[in-house]
Amino acid sequence: MEYTGGSLAADHLCVLVHGLWGNPDHMKSVAKALREKYPEDKLHLLVAKRNSGSFTYDGIERGGERVCLEIEEELEIIRNKGGKITKLSIVGYSLGGLVARYAVGLLEMRGVLDQVEPVNFTTFASPHLGVRTPLRGWHNHIWNVLGARTLSMSGRQLFIIDDYRDTGRPLLEILADPESIFMSGLRRFKRRTLYTNVVNDRSAVYYTTGIAKTDPYTDTSRIKANYLKGFEDIILDPLNPVSFVTSKGEPRTIAEFTADSLANLRQAPLMLALAVFIPIGVTAFLFNSVVQTFRSSRRIQLHESGLAGIQIENYRSPIWVKDIRSTVEDVYENLNSSQGQSYLRASDDEGDDSDLNRAETEILALERKKSHPQFPTLALAPCQFTMADELDKLGWRKYPVWIRQVRHSHAAIIVRSDTPRFSEGLVVLRHFVEKEFLI
Repeated sequence: MEYTGGSLAADHLCVLVHGLWGNPDHMKSVAKALREKYPEDKLHLLVAKRNSGSFTYDGIERGGERVCLEIEEELEIIRNKGGKITKLSIVGYSLGGLVARYAVGLLEMRGVLDQVEPVNFTTFASPHLGVRTPLRGWHNHIWNVLGARTLSMSGRQLFIIDDYRDTGRPLLEILADPESIFMSGLRRFKRRTLYTNVVNDRSAVYYTTGIAKTDPYTDTSRIKANYLKGFEDIILDPLNPVSFVTSKGEPRTIAEFTADSLANLRQAPLMLALAVFIPIGVTAFLFNSVVQTFRSSRRIQLHESGLAGIQIENYRSPIWVKDIRSTVEDVYENLNSSQGQSYLRASDDEGDDSDLNRAETEILALERKKSHPQFPTLALAPCQFTMADELDKLGWRKYPVWIRQVRHSHAAIIVRSDTPRFSEGLVVLRHFVEKEFLI
């Protein structure tokens, strides 16, 4: 990629990490935006390569180990050439944001963050709370449990049904534990920023990419957007993103009824095509998932045995700070976006909580009491509420992004490919390099 690297005069290294099923080219527009703002003698760019394609199936921790190794290798190469990196920034897109958070913990554990100043940690559309759809009852068991099996280890971790290192807790919960190396490392960064799509993200919805317990954007007819000055129509004001529009209860006009009817008719061919092709696509997706899961398990065996080019004993120290101190993509997205969302309400039947322990039941009971009729609390898992609370304590600069031109805002937010359809994402990248990135 022509925008990567830098001169020996650059003292700031910025690492870009792509997402699930991704490759380094997905980060090209981000790299280009940074390079146009900061020349090679100011900023050295590294786009992580070792997790390309189906390698992202192998789990967040293995991805994090690979990225950590790449960063250490790049620092050593620069040092051997006579350069000196004194500042470090990391940008993660989608799953890459979680991989980056894991890598930060390893950099903390290995003392790398003692040698450089952690400056910017930024994520674009990263599912910090996992991709579990807020559902209750049998819908939850079908989608959030069975659906998780289609993406190998990464899928189990994203759907928070894994058991990380026999702790009895999912990896994402460990990543957000205030006593872990991951939070200790993340806490060191001078600035933590996230960009979150509020609509049209078929891969990772607002609540998880924005670290939120509610979603005011499920019915956009009930809200008025308040935009950030200079970035109108794309980026919302983080301090006051929306205003609630009170319904006047007026009867619908004939024009409104006709417009809705025509819109539904225009959708008919699409719905017919989906009815025909989705079963075919799902079958192909599931078959591919079985193949990729098998291949991933083989790579994991090689990785764990030290035969994949990484000496894993260097990255498997204790994960707790106190211990260290003492020692087929489109089909998946369509299926994911088709799931509705459930909410916690004070009047809920608590029968669905019968399989939870006492602490988890108390968390849900507390969140039910906080739920507001206007923007009710989503039916997240107890550990997701805990993760949201702990991550918010770090302090994030959160920017809601409203992309309208395409129904694939997950790709558009970073201009994942060079197409005019993703032009709204250029506004997001302009804001990132001009207003958020500290050099």
